[in-house]
Amino acid sequence: MANVGFFARLGNLWKGFLSIWISDVEKEHPEIAYENAINSMVEKYTKLKTATASIIRRREDIDERLKKSTRELAQTEAELNAAVETAQDDLAVILIQKKNQLEADITEMRADMDTASKDAESAKSSLLQVQGEIKKLKAERDTMLARMQSAQARLKIQEQLDGLSVDAEVKALENVRDHIKTTVAAANLGKELSETSLDGRLAALKTQAGDVQAKQQLAELKAKRAAAQAAQGQKTM
Repeated sequence: MANVGFFARLGNLWKGFLSIWISDVEKEHPEIAYENAINSMVEKYTKLKTATASIIRRREDIDERLKKSTRELAQTEAELNAAVETAQDDLAVILIQKKNQLEADITEMRADMDTASKDAESAKSSLLQVQGEIKKLKAERDTMLARMQSAQARLKIQEQLDGLSVDAEVKALENVRDHIKTTVAAANLGKELSETSLDGRLAALKTQAGDVQAKQQLAELKAKRAAAQAAQGQKTM
């Protein structure tokens, strides 16, 4: 008994692993999951169709027996009337018993016929419902698989875009930018050094001295010209 329990648990464990594995496969390949579901529903539809056919066949059998019994009842009633009219009481008694039995059978068959008709309509309704579900599932499969393929394509494009690294290009530009900034800084440094160096200061002072001398000479020229104009005015007087 213990061995039986162990093997039963082992079998259940294996079924569990198999179920998980199948579930993972179906996630990776949803078309398999849809195909399995559709095939399962088609199988149920086939079984239901067979059962429905049996129910309809039973209804038809009851209907056929009911019609036969109804015709037989009509014939018995006609024979009973003839027996009564011809005073054949012994036959009349037998025909009355037969008539009563036929009427009871017809009443029972009508009840069975009503039940069989309802069962047949219910089975046909279920059959049509399963058929509709299969069509809906097929349409859903086509739509969902198309969406899945579209999403996979977008993911693939995104992965390709993510793989296009621009780090090297950006780094190259950073190196160029740093070189340009360094060159500009070096140029600015040369200018600053020339402005603050002793030679630069002496050159600037020399320029300033030249400006002062030029201004003095200009003032002297203006003074001489003013004196000459003044002397010329006195002679005229």
